[in-house]
Amino acid sequence: MGKPADPATVPPCKNRFFETRALPKNDKGFVGFETIFEPWQKEAEYTVPERP
Repeated sequence: MGKPADPATVPPCKNRFFETRALPKNDKGFVGFETIFEPWQKEAEYTVPERP
């Protein structure tokens, strides 16, 4: 059976809605992950309707 991959060598993951990157190890050896969400809805500029 192969050796498990080191968590620090996880490649960044780019998705349609978000991107995930591995953070460097801290003093306890824990490797965290940073998740960046991309806005997927367009926000329309609001205009005040004309009065009749």
